[in-house]
Amino acid sequence: MRITDLNGTVELANGIKMPYLGLGVFQTPNDEIKNAVHAALDFGYRHIDTAAFYENENGLGEAIKSHSIARKDLFITSKVWNTDQGYDETIRAFGESLKKLQTDYLDLYLVHWPIKGKYTDTWRALETLYEEGRVRAIGVSNFLQHHLEDVMASGKIVPMVNQMEFHPQLVQQDLIDFCKKHSIQYEAWSPLMQGGIFEIDLLKNLSEKYGKSIAQIVLRWDLQKGIVTIPKSVRKTRIEENASIFDFEISEEDMKKIDALDCDERIGPHPDRI
Repeated sequence: MRITDLNGTVELANGIKMPYLGLGVFQTPNDEIKNAVHAALDFGYRHIDTAAFYENENGLGEAIKSHSIARKDLFITSKVWNTDQGYDETIRAFGESLKKLQTDYLDLYLVHWPIKGKYTDTWRALETLYEEGRVRAIGVSNFLQHHLEDVMASGKIVPMVNQMEFHPQLVQQDLIDFCKKHSIQYEAWSPLMQGGIFEIDLLKNLSEKYGKSIAQIVLRWDLQKGIVTIPKSVRKTRIEENASIFDFEISEEDMKKIDALDCDERIGPHPDRI
């Protein structure tokens, strides 16, 4: 990944350019999402990540519609929820998401979790949506290697993105390497460990060393590892701070120190036990 500025992108396997830093809106209620999204767009963000499960697609659609940025200049992601998985159900759920978001296409659509007995049929539905031109790129979320191998064996298209819980205490380097080998872009959800990073002594020390906040250290670490990242915030100052990470670089030695914090510690469910 070539890191430049907030306008920087990564190229997915099909040539679509995906901004490598975006705004996550998990747990952002509809009555707060407009201010958060407008603050992000005003500052220069162009990538917004939501999901049907977040129950804020309506609010996001209104926020986008009420801003001056053209839809074509945005990168919007949503995800099909577990209870909507299966071929026909996914096609229907996608249509509902489009209505709520007030758009006629998505830039990226993901299978939210690998629901046993469902996710390969769900993936077939995403392939159909992609082939029909209703979504520019398709991928998965929370898929471990064996889940990826399943959809690669049964499907026609290799997932273009795998969005995973990723932070200094959950790296899963083997999975990152597998995705890289198959041109699957790795993306981080909960990169700040829902605030847990602020308690880690090494990150406090690096914050002082680089003159950057702990969040900025971690988000810069994400990008330097080639990971697309979507930190969530509803506060304008924090949204701006999270994107102010392009005026410094973490040394290779310090990157390895952060990598060494990995202890396979999850804050969310294990994909095999969802």
